Amino acid sequence: MKSTLLIILVFFFSIIGNSQTLSNSNLPIVIINTDKDPLTGSPAEIPDSYKVWANMKIIYRPDGSRNYATDESNASFLNYNGRIRIELRGSSSQSLPKKPYGLTTYKDDNLSNNNVSILGMPKENDWVLNSIAFDKSLIRNYLSYDLSRSIGEYSPRCVYCEVVINGEYKGLYIFMEKIKIDSERVNIVKMSNTDISLPNLSGGYLTKADKTTGGDPVAWSMLSYNGYTSYLHENPKPTEIAPQQNNYIYNQFTNFQNVMTAQNASITNGYPSIIDVPSFIDFMIINELASNADAYQFSTYFHKDRNGKLRAGPIWDFDLTYGNDLFIWGYDRSKSNVWQFDNGDNTGSKFWKDLFNNQTYKCYLSKRWNELNATGQPLNYTVISTKIDQIVNRISEAAIRENSKWGTIGNHSMEISSLKLWLQSRIAYLNLYWGSYQSCANPPLPPLVISKINYNPLASQSILSDDLEFIEITNNSDRLVNLTGLYFRELGLTYQFPANSAMAAGERIFLASNPGSFQKYYGIIPFGQFSRNLSNNSENIVLADAFGNIIDNVEYLDTAPWPVDADGSGFYLELADINSDNSVGSNWSVSSRIALEVMSNSLEKQVTVYPNPAQSIITISSEHLSFKSFEIFDLSGRKMIAETNINSNQFSINIANLLPNIYILKLHSENGASIVQKINKIP
Repeated sequence: MKSTLLIILVFFFSIIGNSQTLSNSNLPIVIINTDKDPLTGSPAEIPDSYKVWANMKIIYRPDGSRNYATDESNASFLNYNGRIRIELRGSSSQSLPKKPYGLTTYKDDNLSNNNVSILGMPKENDWVLNSIAFDKSLIRNYLSYDLSRSIGEYSPRCVYCEVVINGEYKGLYIFMEKIKIDSERVNIVKMSNTDISLPNLSGGYLTKADKTTGGDPVAWSMLSYNGYTSYLHENPKPTEIAPQQNNYIYNQFTNFQNVMTAQNASITNGYPSIIDVPSFIDFMIINELASNADAYQFSTYFHKDRNGKLRAGPIWDFDLTYGNDLFIWGYDRSKSNVWQFDNGDNTGSKFWKDLFNNQTYKCYLSKRWNELNATGQPLNYTVISTKIDQIVNRISEAAIRENSKWGTIGNHSMEISSLKLWLQSRIAYLNLYWGSYQSCANPPLPPLVISKINYNPLASQSILSDDLEFIEITNNSDRLVNLTGLYFRELGLTYQFPANSAMAAGERIFLASNPGSFQKYYGIIPFGQFSRNLSNNSENIVLADAFGNIIDNVEYLDTAPWPVDADGSGFYLELADINSDNSVGSNWSVSSRIALEVMSNSLEKQVTVYPNPAQSIITISSEHLSFKSFEIFDLSGRKMIAETNINSNQFSINIANLLPNIYILKLHSENGASIVQKINKIP
């Protein structure tokens, strides 16, 4: 039946399609001419299985005024003019007469990828021409990606355009970013097949739940509540991924499913320790708001950075949303009163429904929805409706040409009105079931403050600049703080505090890019090591609890009012007053002190190390702290002496066998505090 409908559909389109030309547009005009086929001498057909060479010009006047096809030879109005390779892309959308395309920009040598900014989007070389398949409104994908970005999640950037290929007008398209690993797209580490041991083995991975197209093999399958879901490797690529990498990311998903089956919400070993909860919540909100018929089962991406948590997203493929479906094939699934993770069709892996049924997760989901749906917020109906009107106004004249070419739209105004009415009904449904969140409305958050940042250090003779990066965190309270499950939420900087770690009252700890270099240079043993490197320009550092609740965040800049001397001049940022607002650049100063202060005054007064300098025996004593263990390190980070099970407030250490030098003594108290001091061994 479906194949018969498809044949009728193709025949219908072949009758109504016309050879209209495009002379001008308020949108960018994309002109593509494929190289000639050496056998026929005619422009090469664009295939599905491989990319063919072509030239592409994008006419776009920088001032946003009208674009004319006659400007294709005017360099001043060409946003891009160069070589590409292009192919068909997509699955069911490829069955229609109007085809979707994928393309790569190349340099004129036909060898090197050309990373370029197209239509204001960040530089890259992989792009998509989305054909807006099965969507009479013409806005569902564009709107959804825009909404996702508006709530703080990355989704592909998009620009509407009109396309001409080999002299034939093809209609309205969305020129957009392809989902891939890149600092401006999915900002995770790109792995090689030699990354087969930890920590490199831990990331980054870009994985998707989808049907297999183009010959990509299914990596593994997971049970759904009504069948199973297939998973495919996106990066590392299926042809390049090492067995150890395949096993690692597979185990991440299976471990996640296991803890969800057990409804384990422990911050130590439950789902908050495995997944980035906010990304799963935002992914679910956007997909359920749109009632995406493909959600969870198809075109569903996940990513995991090195040493980071598993994250959901970015979103992709929103044709069958907001009440739309493959009606020509008898489907009608995008309803305003269903859950797409539990509608008996395309529900995805079991963990989606298991998450929703977890009361803690559901509370945070409801809380987030209520924040985003509030008056003036991105997912409020009035805000979305205004955004829809703006989009429709931008494409209104192109929509007429699109309908004239393909005859697929009909009454566009009625389509938009229907979409808005559906959206009102859907939001009312979500408000009914995502209303209450009192149990997680005000989670207790520890008073931790990001108090020092060294984002662009000055390299020393023997240490690289990046290896001297650090972040200091201060416990701005008079009580012990449990650090279990705390992590950096934003991609680009990765660290998750180990289970059962803690900070004493007033304590300051350092997280370093390279602990050995940090200790060698500053004479201090850092608390831990973060993955990746801090940006030399700007980065948003977000410290959060295990469920993603923000404890503190600082988005520094290398421009005023932030102290510019911290940018590569040998200084680091230091919060002038620990009680001030650290999101304000003027509240930060710069420091160049080599010996950083690790301990708070309260802890310094509680610990005595004597004699110091010493020849053979040192004694550690405290009136209020009981010690459970210690280590002594040399300045290169090597552990020289260690002892556990001390359980005393006073003990002695024999250092007679150490060579004369400066050493670092790290004490661990019974209440979880880590205390560091220098000791001087003399002859």
